[in-house]
Amino acid sequence: MRKLTYLAILEPSKDGYGIYFPDVPGCISCCSNISEAQKYAQEALGLHIYGMEKDNEDIPYASDKIDIPDNCLVMPITIYPDVVKNKLDNQRVKTNCTIPYWLKVLGENNNVNFSQLLETALRDYLQV
Repeated sequence: MRKLTYLAILEPSKDGYGIYFPDVPGCISCCSNISEAQKYAQEALGLHIYGMEKDNEDIPYASDKIDIPDNCLVMPITIYPDVVKNKLDNQRVKTNCTIPYWLKVLGENNNVNFSQLLETALRDYLQV
């Protein structure tokens, strides 16, 4: 299983901390306190790397050493990109579809699980 670890900078602010990754430009987050920092940093990094991979962008290498600005903290953040991808790709999402009213009523009267039926029909139709 792939594992990526990057160093996160926690920069104090009046509302808590800003979080950024020098090796991953554009990946930022914030938190109210230090105890939230790892959770929010992992979430931001996981989503950012997921997006980069979906866009076929090169994943940056992690530096062994970074410059730490004054009054800032540094924290190693580890993610497992394949776990993040699996979770995001398989999450349930709402989609809107329309059917005739009489068919909806008939389905409800017969305890039809519309989501399950639509998923099964789509899998069959798409041969997946």
